[in-house]
Amino acid sequence: MSILRPFLSRIIRQGRLTVVSPDGGREDYGQPASGFPEVIIRFASNKGMRRIILDPRLGAAEAFMDGDLQIIDGDIMQLVALIRMNTPWDRGAKLKEKTWLGRRTDWLKTRLGSINRQRQSRANVKHHYDIGNDLYRLFLDADMQYSCAYWPRPDMTLEEAQEAKKAHIAAKLALAPGQRILDIGCGWGGMAITLAKLEKVEVLGITLSEEQLALARQRAEAAGVADRVTFELIDYRDLAAREPGRFDRIVSVGMFEHVGAANFDTFFRAAANLMTADGVMMLHTIGRFGKPGATDAFTRKYIFPGGYIPALSETLAASEKSRLIATDIETLRLHYALTLRQWYTRTLAHEDEIAQMMGDRFFRMWTFYLAGATAAFESGGMGNYQIQFARSRHALPLTRDYLGEAEARYAG
Repeated sequence: MSILRPFLSRIIRQGRLTVVSPDGGREDYGQPASGFPEVIIRFASNKGMRRIILDPRLGAAEAFMDGDLQIIDGDIMQLVALIRMNTPWDRGAKLKEKTWLGRRTDWLKTRLGSINRQRQSRANVKHHYDIGNDLYRLFLDADMQYSCAYWPRPDMTLEEAQEAKKAHIAAKLALAPGQRILDIGCGWGGMAITLAKLEKVEVLGITLSEEQLALARQRAEAAGVADRVTFELIDYRDLAAREPGRFDRIVSVGMFEHVGAANFDTFFRAAANLMTADGVMMLHTIGRFGKPGATDAFTRKYIFPGGYIPALSETLAASEKSRLIATDIETLRLHYALTLRQWYTRTLAHEDEIAQMMGDRFFRMWTFYLAGATAAFESGGMGNYQIQFARSRHALPLTRDYLGEAEARYAG
């Protein structure tokens, strides 16, 4: 217990964390406070405590996954939230500059871990998205939208919020009949199919996931839009070489996080080359509120190998090199936190099915992932950006009035 005491005493100030050691000893940290969780955990072995000291995030995750860290009262969502809430990103504390070595280490972690050459991109996608459509059906909405929903009202259902998200994005595309749309990272096809239903447009969705591709094609057939909506297993870089200047609009939702920092310039150059001279792109991505950082070890190892969450400055700097005009930028601050809590609740409701399908260790890993992500959006430095780009200053109306009008029409 002595090896954890300095660490926990420094972190837990509000809320209460009770730690039970392998020999039955108990220690309390923090003071009960309104809105802060109270959690009791037990270590089954000293190994679990040592793991956390050596690498707090990865060590805690693996100790929880392996059963060395057990939650006696509360759950993993409350435990992670308790820690994050005590050190919120936007806490208004005095700012300190990182040392040169710290900055250099973060830079190397970011770049070396997210180079994402084309062959590696396919392997990274397979790691996360080809683990089986049945798993995702259990916790996503009916349209299988695996990205941040949009919550005009906090009392909406997950299904309603995802429909609102698609209408919100569709409005920013300034759709018109006859347009050719590209969906980069199309998932299971929900966005592409929705766009074809909202307007008489042709949509090509591209993915690197074979599981997503097969289901997306089935869904387009079932929706009666397969004559205007097609899907292909292809890298955006290959498509840009094959079909330059083909698309009037590009939409990309939840894919940019997988591009990798080293490929940002390549991504935007490819997007610009894929568009017509008056083309428009809507990019929806998780982003950092602050400066560029590094992907944590747990996420790199278990969730999104090769992934990287960009700062807004990195995204815009890369887009500027391809002469893309940022015509509209919206920051969604808490929308993903609301979405993730819905996914977490649905995951817990299907614990037996997921454990039978994937194993108990996977179930604990998945709940740790969802809990950590939720805390990052509630108290950490993560949010979502929706950035509208245009190749021409004349491509869109002069004022933003068209956005609200289109969104009301699509949402209705």
